[in-house]
Amino acid sequence: MPTITYVAFDGTRHEIDAPTGSTVMENAVRNGVPGIEAECGGACACATCHVYVDEAWTEKVGPPEAMEEDMLDFGYDVRPNSRLSCQIQVTDELDGLVVSVPERQG
Repeated sequence: MPTITYVAFDGTRHEIDAPTGSTVMENAVRNGVPGIEAECGGACACATCHVYVDEAWTEKVGPPEAMEEDMLDFGYDVRPNSRLSCQIQVTDELDGLVVSVPERQG
């Protein structure tokens, strides 16, 4: 099972074993990772699951699709490595993924 590390804004690290086929957001919510609000429940209809993908992982995770880019416009402090965690599907190739949670959600 892949492991994802969530780095909270205060630097606290949360290492979660994530089932393949789930999303980065689902695992954050299930495990109470602070800062991931996920108000729309993963429908890519808000920007409250915004994360920063660690630079070492941006290529493997890939860029956002058009709909996600539109939603990121509502995010707080959006950066080139910003993604909505509801749109990142967990695969075996993402074992070790590190994402950081912004200071606040949009």
